[in-house]
Amino acid sequence: MTTTEQSSSPKVQLVEITEEQCDQRLDNFLITFLKGVPKSHIYRIVRKGEVRVNKGRVDVKYRLETGDIVRVPPVRVAEKAPELFVGHHLQDALEQGVLFEDEAFMVINKPAGYAVHGGSGVNSGIIEGLRSIRPNAPFLELVHRLDKDTSGCLLVAKKRSALKKLHTLFREDQVQKTYIALLAGRWERKKLVVNAPLQKNLTQGGERMVFVSKAGKEAETLFRRIKLFADSTLVEAAPKTGRTHQIRVHAATSLGHPIVGDERYGQDETNKTFRSRGFKRMFLHAATLQFQHPVSGALLTVSAPLPQQLDDLITYEEKSL
Repeated sequence: MTTTEQSSSPKVQLVEITEEQCDQRLDNFLITFLKGVPKSHIYRIVRKGEVRVNKGRVDVKYRLETGDIVRVPPVRVAEKAPELFVGHHLQDALEQGVLFEDEAFMVINKPAGYAVHGGSGVNSGIIEGLRSIRPNAPFLELVHRLDKDTSGCLLVAKKRSALKKLHTLFREDQVQKTYIALLAGRWERKKLVVNAPLQKNLTQGGERMVFVSKAGKEAETLFRRIKLFADSTLVEAAPKTGRTHQIRVHAATSLGHPIVGDERYGQDETNKTFRSRGFKRMFLHAATLQFQHPVSGALLTVSAPLPQQLDDLITYEEKSL
């Protein structure tokens, strides 16, 4: 068991908020600025008035503005935070999977099987892996999310200003997302726009499930058939909205053809059949992102090639015709 040495930060620090730091909550700024300090302690020093903004007391929810002067008191700061374990396979995939990058953001080809960020039961994810291989990057934050078993285009901001603008594009449905999926069974239609509101729920075991409900949030997905196989259908799915598990639930519920390999909303027998063919993941790939560049305003299209395993399965299905 390793111990973390502690040292006191210098005297009182007065930090002027820059454009890159503005429009974030005070607690989030302090958590980043005082790495290694427990959140409970950060909330305590704000509550006691030891942290001040422009010489006044504020709440942790206060949103910082450019030019604000934040008084940060001396605190116990970890000299060396515990290192997260990021496997070589993930590191290699991230280093080789950069699809686009400039000073504002990057698009990576996310490998399947990894959560986008660490959480309960997960030591590290995609964003932790990126920060590990780029220790000198001052800012790396996820713009959106992909499911653990989904591969493909994932946006990561390198500046807070870019993060804010990209969040606005996603919120206003100005990012065109195209996925490639393999559906179980033969879907005979050529095209269908699914409008089915979705609601999230937690099972007794704590698993997140999403289902179609009139009480849910608006969700729209355009499905277009690419090719029919003997016992499956290759489709393109373009979600207009970005609800949790949207494509997976719409495919299973509204089309009646779940995604091959989907352990949560799929068909056990179908998944078992495809596993016997050597296919052991969900066939859902974020193939393309199209949006206006947050700095230049130019229309940008970024595409991620199909992983080898998905390509191999399509070849197998074509031979079965």
